[in-house]
Parts: sequence; C-alpha cells; structure tokens
Amino acid sequence: MIGRAPERVVVMTSVTRFSSGEPGEPLPAGWRAWTVGKYKKATEYSLVKEDGRTVIRASANASASGLSQDVRVDTREFPLLRWRWKVPELIAGADNTRRHSEDSPVRMIVTFQGDNSRWSFEDRLFASQMKALTGYEMPYATLMYIWENRAPVSTIITNQYTTRVKMIVAESGNDRLGEWREEVRNVYEDYKRAFDEEPALTRSVGIMTDTDNTGEKVHAYYGDISFQRAARP
Repeated sequence: MIGRAPERVVVMTSVTRFSSGEPGEPLPAGWRAWTVGKYKKATEYSLVKEDGRTVIRASANASASGLSQDVRVDTREFPLLRWRWKVPELIAGADNTRRHSEDSPVRMIVTFQGDNSRWSFEDRLFASQMKALTGYEMPYATLMYIWENRAPVSTIITNQYTTRVKMIVAESGNDRLGEWREEVRNVYEDYKRAFDEEPALTRSVGIMTDTDNTGEKVHAYYGDISFQRAARP
C-alpha cells in the first residue's frame, strides 16, 4: 500500500514495460522496491520468462512489499489502465474486508496527488503514523485493484485503517486461476466512484503481493502495465 521511497526519484510519463528486461537482470528503468515497514518481511520479486515474455514473478511468505514507479498521468485523457497478471492459487484465509486477514495474491496500485489538508483528522493521524514507521509520505489517494476470494468484481472495499485507500475487486474466486488475465479498468471512473471527486494527476503505479496478515505462502506473475485513451464513441 505505502512504503519507503528513495530521496531521488525519476518521474516518468508512461510505465516502463517489464518485458523490456531480461530474466535475472535488475528491474527495468524507473521501477524500485518499496517496503511497508522495517518490521515487515519483504516479498521477493524477479524477472522471469513466461509464455515467451519477460514478466515479474512475486513470491510471498508471510511478507508484504511491492514494486513502484512514479508516473504522472492525467486519467481524464488516458483513463484506461491495462495490465496482465496470473494467479496460480488464492490465499485461503484472505478477506480484504477484515483488518487481520487483508492479503491478496496480486495488487495493482495507482496513487494520486491532491490536497492533503482535505483529509479527515483520522486519516491525517494514520498518515503521520505511517510516516513515522516508514519515512514515506502517504499519497493523497490510492486505488488498489485486487484479486479477492469472495467479493464480486467491481466491489469497492475501503481500507480498514484509512479512507484514502480504496480496493476495487478486479477478479474474484477460483475460476480463472492459473490463466493469464488481461485486465482493463477505467481508472478515471473508478476514482470518481470510490472517492466521489475528480482525480488529480497520478503519483505512481505499483504492484504488490502480500501475505503478512495470513502468514501464507503464495506466488503470482505480473505483465506489462499501460495507460491508454478510451475509444471514441
């Protein structure tokens, strides 16, 4: 969800493709690892070959961390977020509506800029606690697309700690396990539906596989990510 970032960040206007790298190489330009906190075990991420393409393999073992890239996108102009992911198995005890079992085998994360003075007292307090723990400024707003065990697709789940993080169910249940799934979401419309306001520019895009709450082991795969214009009527 949120984590520690380096002091110097290269800001991109499009998302660097994972497929531009080679297995065993460092992350492609602009991508960096981030942590949830110094007391959390980190999920392992590596470039591997799947179906002839270079993708990210995530391996979590009672862990939580992610990869992130700073990007500035106007989602009114480029509203469609397109990505591929593959989940071999779900996390049996995961339930993102409950604080102590909020885990997901895959998360696609988009954060946004905005005026933090508009936050509630509770959200400001949580953000200050997270900064003390991680040294990282919490984004104004975060959309997090997840693969849920039970909740129907397009369900919006508010994070149990802060209203500034909204999870949207992109896939649910067992039917598509083991398949590469291509997802397309209208981030602009999802943001308005989740936060009841117009979005500012994006701040970052990220991925996360986490099992820190359930203590389970899981692995998953992520393909390329892009923002695109919507088709004209």
